[in-house]
Amino acid sequence: MPMGHFRSLIRRNVSRSLFDARWIMAPFYFGLVVALLLLLFVFLRQLATYVMHIADLGPSDAVLLALSLIDMSLVANLLLIVTLAGYENFVTRIDSGQERRPVWMGTVDFGAMKTKLMGSIIAISAIALLRIFMKLEEGLVIEPEVLRWMSVIHGMLLLSALILAIIERLSQQTRTPHPPREP
Repeated sequence: MPMGHFRSLIRRNVSRSLFDARWIMAPFYFGLVVALLLLLFVFLRQLATYVMHIADLGPSDAVLLALSLIDMSLVANLLLIVTLAGYENFVTRIDSGQERRPVWMGTVDFGAMKTKLMGSIIAISAIALLRIFMKLEEGLVIEPEVLRWMSVIHGMLLLSALILAIIERLSQQTRTPHPPREP
């Protein structure tokens, strides 16, 4: 067997092994589906608890309930986006059978996934801050240090999202060929 053929065979087998390694990611995505089911259980349990005590709810309690449910819904959306887009981007195309695929599936690249991730995290952070402000409005005492750190963290998340958006925009501009400028 000539040496060149042997090297080609090794190179092809190594390349194929590396390419097939993408399937190692599949259990991670199935784990995210399990996390989504657990989140659904917590969501339903919390909703049932509030429904059973609906007569005792005041206006601020109802708003806090809605914010809490929105918060869990955002986390669930985040899990779903990461699961579906990650699986389709890094493992293989999802065969949805006869069911119509959502418009965004197959179009969410890594940059768009980061943007959606940051948007959800910022919304979750904003909801947490809003809960604190509502508690302050009710007259509850919140440690100033806690409020300060939550505000700083929220601001840093906003700054991070802005930087990511700028980087994504710049990278799109360098990938997209510009039409020639006329003199």
